[in-house]
Amino acid sequence: MTNTALSSDLMARFAAIVGENNALTDTRDIAPYLVESRGLYKGTSPLVLRPGSVEEVSAILKMATATSTPIVPQGGNTGHVAGGIPRTGENDVVLSLERLNRIRDIDPVGNVIVADAGCILADIQKAAEAHNRLFPLSLGSEGSCRIGGNLSTNAGGTAVLAYGNMRQLCLGLEVVLPTGEVWDGLRRLKKDNTGYDLRDLFIGAEGTLGIITGAVLKLFPRPLGHQVAFAGLKSVADALTLIDKASSLCGPALTGFELMPRLGVEFTARHIPGVRDPMDTVHAWYALIDVSTSDSAESAERMMQALLETELESGLIENAVVAANEAQRKSLWHMRESMSPAQKPEGGSIKHDVSVPVSSIPAFMAEADAAVLKAIPGARICSFGHMGDGNIHYNISQPIGADKDAFIARWREMNAIVHGIVLRYNGSISAEHGIGQLKRDELAEVRAPIEIDLMQRIKHAFDPAGIMNPDKVLKARG
Repeated sequence: MTNTALSSDLMARFAAIVGENNALTDTRDIAPYLVESRGLYKGTSPLVLRPGSVEEVSAILKMATATSTPIVPQGGNTGHVAGGIPRTGENDVVLSLERLNRIRDIDPVGNVIVADAGCILADIQKAAEAHNRLFPLSLGSEGSCRIGGNLSTNAGGTAVLAYGNMRQLCLGLEVVLPTGEVWDGLRRLKKDNTGYDLRDLFIGAEGTLGIITGAVLKLFPRPLGHQVAFAGLKSVADALTLIDKASSLCGPALTGFELMPRLGVEFTARHIPGVRDPMDTVHAWYALIDVSTSDSAESAERMMQALLETELESGLIENAVVAANEAQRKSLWHMRESMSPAQKPEGGSIKHDVSVPVSSIPAFMAEADAAVLKAIPGARICSFGHMGDGNIHYNISQPIGADKDAFIARWREMNAIVHGIVLRYNGSISAEHGIGQLKRDELAEVRAPIEIDLMQRIKHAFDPAGIMNPDKVLKARG
């Protein structure tokens, strides 16, 4: 479905819904909404709408369906697969949720928070903290990403090991359908087996079935004990052994286990202000270990001390440092969360967001490293991520002195190499960033035809006019 023109009359009708000040048509005002965070995709749009209520979203979608106008929902525009970027030359209208940013209710006894989809993730965290509660989703972009986008991509972040991803952190949704109908599914129930779980259809759908406008999110008691350690290791295989030891000792108190290479530590110390190597010894690999306990600070300290002392004595850990206070804990996490942007000053970077079974991580990384270096000798592999859930950000920085454009031009070639190995280990080509435009065609190649057909049937059932974020996740029909 292609809309060949968006008339001035139709643009005026859309603008009347949100008000002139919230209908952007000037190219300078629209420009920030057209480029994804890494600059790989740039779209075009004649109009950006910024509704301030669910009713305005409903009116926009009702008119869009009636006029076959494609709508691209956008949250904080922090995604990595261009899922919120309009296409080029198709007159897609961007619908920004930035004004839908109200926290509707907090129930600390029921451990839930009800929020508009345009709320910034960090604001959700702060609101929970003000009631002595924790909303555990944590991302490097949490100061600008919005909760609707987190839900639409089923975001994971650094605490999936203990708390799960957004699908596990959400109890209910409010969604505006392409017809303009509003589904109020803002239920606060942990148990509800009344029919199909519609909530899970919209989480992870990347705005292709409707627009999430509100959500009921789970909160948790704030931990009383919190310890973060940074351990030096010889190999990825040793990291796998260490996470097994840590899981056995700490159980559910193990809230984070991040794997980092020496190269990633060097990049962040070199390019991110305020970051320094926390150790005076150099190691091939590092593990960031996070332990949180609900009973006392002493219990977290005892757990971490027992783990480190045992494994330093066994030789599994070569060296370790423990954060002495909250500032040092935040500093260690900041280094991990800065690892991706720290690659940018080093030139071109080809990135992969993949997952494999946890026990397969060492073998996968060894095989992928060999294949990548055979294809591009001198490539600098910076693979890091959430070892506890098998999610590895397998990133490849260009060889020193290489031509950036020529290197980036090999993106698809490197995808084919890395993703081919991922699939041999029964992994996924998208662990937490989604499909968007970047991986749409590849999705059709790696999923069974029956799965793609079922997705197309669901898409057509919810959006027969094909207006919702067309050509994202699935190729638009017709």
